[in-house]
Amino acid sequence: MEYGQERIATLHDLTGHVPDAPTERAAVVVPMTDREYAGLAAERVLSELESVAPAEVVVPLRAPADTVPEFAAWLSEFDLPLTVLWCNGPEVRDLLARHGLNGEAGKGRDAWLALGVAAANREYVVVHDADAETYEAADVSRLLAPLATGYQFTKGYYARVESGRLYGRLCRLFYAPLVRALADAHPDAAVLDYLGAFRYALAGEFGLTADLARSLRVERHWGLEVGQLGETFAHAGFDGTAQVDLGRYEHDHRAVSGPTGLSDMSRHVGRALLRAVEEGGVAPDYESLPERYRESARGFVEQYAADAAFNGLDYDRAAEREQVDTYAEAIRPPGEDRRLPPWREVDLTADEVLAASRADVADVRTGD
Repeated sequence: MEYGQERIATLHDLTGHVPDAPTERAAVVVPMTDREYAGLAAERVLSELESVAPAEVVVPLRAPADTVPEFAAWLSEFDLPLTVLWCNGPEVRDLLARHGLNGEAGKGRDAWLALGVAAANREYVVVHDADAETYEAADVSRLLAPLATGYQFTKGYYARVESGRLYGRLCRLFYAPLVRALADAHPDAAVLDYLGAFRYALAGEFGLTADLARSLRVERHWGLEVGQLGETFAHAGFDGTAQVDLGRYEHDHRAVSGPTGLSDMSRHVGRALLRAVEEGGVAPDYESLPERYRESARGFVEQYAADAAFNGLDYDRAAEREQVDTYAEAIRPPGEDRRLPPWREVDLTADEVLAASRADVADVRTGD
């Protein structure tokens, strides 16, 4: 147990105390795809939320049309004030296209839609993934409580240890050493101090005020979490940010290769991270950065090897180094900015999104 602080407020679980939190003024956003349908982890998350009694639970759903009726029926079994957004329904896509917002679909776009709906009528918003097998209802209170005391943004952090191994590979083998390599080259860059202060920067668990939710540009895909940190640096800064201890999490694991694997995710994360760094005033040397990243990551591998041995965990140095080499290929200039704009700047309302989604769900239920 430790109680050290970072450049941002770091709130620890020292006693098991669950703080008072304004759940009655909050919406909880739980993004889902068809892989979550009736899954044990998603069942646990939704069951735990029943005891939280938030004002609203928004589920942005990305799923094929033929699975939507059963998915919606399953969600309705939980005793929750539930709003389901079918994010890839035809009416929703057409609505976004009319406003010039359709483009690439992914987790980020789903979350952006849900943030707009959640922030329209609620004071606070909490977002978390649906694949945490160790999820607890208290997590919502822990993410919300600092918002009620003046913070604008909270980020969860936790240990990823299970089956005798360290997980959280993309964060500890890509994000952290890349930020370290950049910081070594740009020691006075405040944005890198900010990005380096998070103990689990890629965690999908966070809370924010409705005002901040309406102010953020959002990456469309897997760069959601890190892109968000670049935005919160600009809007909330060090003083408006806190990170919250959520203990130990067990999530679904992804393969390194494949279309939804960690190597694919690293490209999205890398683009979002480097875009945030550039917007924070840093001009990376992209020619030398991949090798400087590898050098930094090799140091991390040795540190994790020592930590694993200290705790009696299995650790495969060779496999970890192979991942480092794979992730190095993702280090390149961020390219075209395809982020979704802040909700406060678009000519689109949450009610329009809800109406389009409800029409889509009604159509697939009736077979139209």
